[in-house]
Amino acid sequence: MEIMKVVFVIIGTFVGAGLASGQEVQTFFFCYGIKGMIGIVISSMLIGIIINKVLQIVENNDIKNYNEFINYYIKNKKIKKYINSTINIFILISFYVMIAGFGAYLNQEFNLNSLIGSTIFAIICFIILKTNVKGIVKVNEILIPILILIITLIGIINLKYIDIKNINNYLIKDTSNNAWFIKGILYSSYNSILLIPILISIKKYIKKEKHIKYISIIVTAIISILLLSIYLLLINIDVDIKNLEMPAVYAISKIFPQIKSIYGITILIAIFTTAISLGISFLQNTAKTEKDFNIKCIIICISAVLFSQIGFSNLVNLLYPILGILGLIQIIQILLTKKIEKKTRN
Repeated sequence: MEIMKVVFVIIGTFVGAGLASGQEVQTFFFCYGIKGMIGIVISSMLIGIIINKVLQIVENNDIKNYNEFINYYIKNKKIKKYINSTINIFILISFYVMIAGFGAYLNQEFNLNSLIGSTIFAIICFIILKTNVKGIVKVNEILIPILILIITLIGIINLKYIDIKNINNYLIKDTSNNAWFIKGILYSSYNSILLIPILISIKKYIKKEKHIKYISIIVTAIISILLLSIYLLLINIDVDIKNLEMPAVYAISKIFPQIKSIYGITILIAIFTTAISLGISFLQNTAKTEKDFNIKCIIICISAVLFSQIGFSNLVNLLYPILGILGLIQIIQILLTKKIEKKTRN
């Protein structure tokens, strides 16, 4: 059961507004046609490998925070400071994206002003963030199994509704270049970067070292299933997908209008769990005291509302690929760490 707690927290951090809405899948995979499916598999496996490596380093060296993690494989103070600052920027921007996604969904589905929706969600996040890690684990333990079940079932049901004409149009997409492979690497890169702080914070839930392997395998399988389920939904879209803020929601309303509200709940769960995980990661990385934690909690929630007005799809399409490129530096260093020394604990 402890293994699944860790798995649910990881998935809760991973499956945010970008994935559940279909915007990430469109940007990184679907636009490359059939090769995008291969990209999903490669990306999911790479994420699993990185999770396994990070958890081993954290567990075997009794690492308690992100600074200690960086100290493990980087000795140069300037590089260390650069990476630490970059990661915190990654996390904060992604937190802003979740707030924007919440506002965008309420605006698209209920015609509620996105500023009002983002403000409501920012207040909710502030309340939950005050509970720290325990609250995050409990939230993910309850909500993430529901999210996984709904997306998987929709993906399975969708198989018999895929229009053969749409498949034919889809298969003739230009997939001659290799950008699909690069985008797959970038997808795993920025997601892994965002996962590292939360992996460190939940190390206490890993009771045995052998559980790390099981956690990595289970997470890889779940991520692959979720990405492929959303990917196949997008084949049914009969309009210019680039004009849609939340393409998966459009596909659901077109094929399964009777369960549109259920999928809406799924998206809100995805946004909620990811935003909370990202928020606590940023605060734990930057706050030095409880007072500092509380002040920064207020600041990031207020600033998130302001940044959300840039637009959800604009934030995903512009910022996420950039974050992926910058995140490759740390990912490469983690993967090239050959020997994981085990310290003797007192």
